[in-house]
Amino acid sequence: MAANRRPTLADVAREVGVSAKTVSRVLNEDGPASAETRKQVLAAVAKLGFQPNLMARNIRVGGPDTTIGLVIPDLANPFFGAVARAIEDTVRERGLTLLMGSSADDPERERALTDKFLARRVSILIVVPSVGADHSHLKSHRTAGLPVIFLDRPGAGLAADSIVSSNRAGAHEGVAHLIAHGHRRIGFVGDLPEKLYTRRERLVGYRSALEEAGIPYDRSLVVNAHDQQGAEVVTSQLLDLADPPTALFAGNNIMALGIVIELARSKRKHVAVVAFDDVSLAEALEPALTVVVQDPEELGRTAAATALNRLDGDRSRARTVTVPTRLIVRGSGEQPAPDSRGA
Repeated sequence: MAANRRPTLADVAREVGVSAKTVSRVLNEDGPASAETRKQVLAAVAKLGFQPNLMARNIRVGGPDTTIGLVIPDLANPFFGAVARAIEDTVRERGLTLLMGSSADDPERERALTDKFLARRVSILIVVPSVGADHSHLKSHRTAGLPVIFLDRPGAGLAADSIVSSNRAGAHEGVAHLIAHGHRRIGFVGDLPEKLYTRRERLVGYRSALEEAGIPYDRSLVVNAHDQQGAEVVTSQLLDLADPPTALFAGNNIMALGIVIELARSKRKHVAVVAFDDVSLAEALEPALTVVVQDPEELGRTAAATALNRLDGDRSRARTVTVPTRLIVRGSGEQPAPDSRGA
């Protein structure tokens, strides 16, 4: 079997020395087969990394399906919706159909979903990795020619292409912007879990901007939340500190919504805010929200284009592509620090 071709039903049959029909009977449990034959077929399936084609059980040579599997953490997050739309637009030109599912950032759920996509024999697999997930189980599939792309975050246990945003540089730019307007007490509201790649990178960017400006890192100004309501709670806790922050940096758009709501509720409109990721109706807020924006469409297009190149035979080493972010100035991040806290 060619090294760059995915194993088929016929390959399993040749490995065992039986007919493809016998292999099909064993895998589908729809006909007689001896215990020894069943054992040999299953051993060959494991050895070759063959995945039964759920979309064409009766096809003896299991060619790949005309679908792409995309695993994202949250179907409701508009960021990933924009990424998925860009992927779909790009692959549609090649006659491919996008299948999508949510892992809820759960490694076990992610594994189950990828296994289902593999069983359908998708032509391409694109995954936003969950924290703690191990992707070594995809090695045989990638070796056999399946393009595997990690999106937004690098994977673990597998050398594969990764398409990510410039999280560290973007956070650095956003925090430096607040520092330039006199702020030295700057809170960081990050998401959970703390080991999440994007959170870690953005916190590094936050800390590097402080260090560059000679501002000591204060652990009491760094808080985390899992959702919008949690962000409201931790923002309130920051505002209740004896020496509260005069500015806040939101680790993502969900955190930003919680921050904005709590600032309005507590009538603290003069606290400056910069958010990582844009927010719907950000320009309608008072003041309008200053943001460091990713380019989800470019992330999606780049992931799809990279996958298609792999599908077309690109066998170069796995690489990481970083898509730049940019700062959009709207008002909330330009509010000056009070004189008593100004630099």
